[in-house]
Amino acid sequence: GFAIVTFGWLLASAFGALPFVFSGAVPSYTDAFFETISGFTTTGATILTDIEAVPSGILFWRSFTHWLGGMGIILLSLAILPFLGVGGMQLFKAEVPGPVADKLTPRVTQTAKILWAVYILLSVAETALLMLGGLSLFDALCQTFGTMATGGFSTKNASIAAFPSPFVQWVIIIFMFLAGANFALHYRFAFRGWKIYRDDREFLVYVTIIGLASALIYVANTGVWRNFGEPAIRDTVFQVVSIQTTTGFITADYEQWPMLSQLVLFLLMFVGGSAGSTGGGIKVLRIYLLLKFVLAEFSRLLHPHAIIPVRVRQQTIPRDVVMNVLGFFVLYILIFAGGTLLIAAMGYDVATSFGAVAATLGNVGPGLGEVGAIDNYAHFPPIGKWILSFFMLLGRLELYTVLILFVPAYWRR
Repeated sequence: GFAIVTFGWLLASAFGALPFVFSGAVPSYTDAFFETISGFTTTGATILTDIEAVPSGILFWRSFTHWLGGMGIILLSLAILPFLGVGGMQLFKAEVPGPVADKLTPRVTQTAKILWAVYILLSVAETALLMLGGLSLFDALCQTFGTMATGGFSTKNASIAAFPSPFVQWVIIIFMFLAGANFALHYRFAFRGWKIYRDDREFLVYVTIIGLASALIYVANTGVWRNFGEPAIRDTVFQVVSIQTTTGFITADYEQWPMLSQLVLFLLMFVGGSAGSTGGGIKVLRIYLLLKFVLAEFSRLLHPHAIIPVRVRQQTIPRDVVMNVLGFFVLYILIFAGGTLLIAAMGYDVATSFGAVAATLGNVGPGLGEVGAIDNYAHFPPIGKWILSFFMLLGRLELYTVLILFVPAYWRR
């Protein structure tokens, strides 16, 4: 299962790069592969220096790789992540009880179809609203592909800043927010109403993080805003939602913001979207579980003989699952640290090295330094682009799916 998924993503990227090469839009195969795997992994990191000079057909394909990748992630959540502890069936327990083997059961297939239907329905709704806001069908579709997959490829050099309409930007904020939430919640909402969101602890934590980060950046940016009205609120919320959901759309050059604001956005790159969403990063559910685990450990220190379980969604989480999450977190940070050293060894400054690895491993797209809000990845040497492409794949397939293929025992099974 792991090999099929990993090689499936690699093959899709290898063949998906060909339209870029054959059209002449991206003559270098390394650059074309980077752009394509960035699309399929819904990262949104780009090597294109003038997006608007690229033929419309190639731009459409570029954005469409996002949308296909987002669909693939939903299927991946159901088929593969059960083996990784928190993920897969842990997240869709209501539809699919217990973990599954490589062979998908009819029940899992049915769940995948339902979630795909939600994905398509939300995509149609966003496209219609963006056209209502004045976008052409082409622009509306391409921005929708980037939004729903939390990818971030735009058809404009200035990203979403090229569409100054407040209506358009708020529509994109709302759909980025929905794409970064657990898709199973959207399905259950149809039957159980708003209480399904209210009762889901991960969703509440997701909303809380976005709210606190937005408030902190809004206050920190007091010296930046010309006025403190709706545009300032919109720019703040847009960038927070865009980075937290790992979409990576831009309406403001956040590198002109105070260092505190940049640091908050940098930390959000690690948090990422909800489990069961198309977002990247470590995932809100894992962060929440880790916090619950740390608090439980403090309680154990105070009450050594007490049995203090970690509970989420009215269920006691087995200790091995908690350990799995802890292991994932440590591995993620180790890969980030190692990757940062690799990029720094190529002569890049600390901000660029941190930003490039956090943005590709977290499937965010824009980072800091020379890969900031209005920059791109064209300046990296070929080896740097291949390394960052590998990080995109690692992040998208939840680390273990790819890394297990390097364990000899896997192939001896």
